Amino acid sequence: MTVKDRVSVVIVNYRTPDLTRTCVQSLRKWQVAEDDQIIVVDNASPDDSLNRIRNELPGIRLVDGGRNGGFSYGINVGFKYVTNEYLLVLNPDTYFVDDSLHHAVDLLDRQPDVGMIGLDLINPDGSRQFSARRFYTVLDILGRRLPIGRYWPFKGRVNNHMMTSAWDRAIPFEADWVMGTGFIIRKDFFERIGLMDESYFLYMEDVDLCARVWSAGSKVMCIPNARLVHDHQRSSASGPFSKAGRMHLKSLSTFAAKYRLPLFVPPSPHNLKKS
Repeated sequence: MTVKDRVSVVIVNYRTPDLTRTCVQSLRKWQVAEDDQIIVVDNASPDDSLNRIRNELPGIRLVDGGRNGGFSYGINVGFKYVTNEYLLVLNPDTYFVDDSLHHAVDLLDRQPDVGMIGLDLINPDGSRQFSARRFYTVLDILGRRLPIGRYWPFKGRVNNHMMTSAWDRAIPFEADWVMGTGFIIRKDFFERIGLMDESYFLYMEDVDLCARVWSAGSKVMCIPNARLVHDHQRSSASGPFSKAGRMHLKSLSTFAAKYRLPLFVPPSPHNLKKS
């Protein structure tokens, strides 16, 4: 069986019809999924997204989410229409430039103890975004959100948190969590662990999902050669007092209410403790 016979895709659109069109066109070009398993959920976009996607992308499954319930909500709405073995979740600002997704599917086939795989996110110029992470400590949060993260000793902590050296060998590796921008997960396993947690409107829902994957006895991995372009502007890094920064901190507090955040030492994914 080919990749497109085994993969269903869910994309959540909110005022991004141009990006969504580019993403879907890449799925078609590289035969990632059949049209009826390319599921786009529109989270009540106040623009003309629904009509444009319907007219510009005939054949895909377009779902009106009815309200803007956040990223997790949109994924869960789209999941109702997933029928294939593997679920691929994508941000609309992503697109494929080759057929390398098969590396992730092959890894899932070979290793049944792997529940979820993060893709190799790259910038349009080909540079890597380092999409794997370790679980947070308080110091990691400070280093990521404040200018002190650019200086010693926080810079070393930030690099360790972002697992930058794990990519050096160019082979699949375990990660505490992977960015929700582009990941693939077993459909039945995703359903068993309760889908996405809708208490997160935006940000940290991927960390929570990976924590539950590990807690359920499966592994989270990242695969260097399954490439996905992420053409984005990282608004969450614009400062803790920006709108995106405040939303990120709110989601972080939601996560901290569920799981303990140690001060210095990152928690192991095998014994992540609940608050």
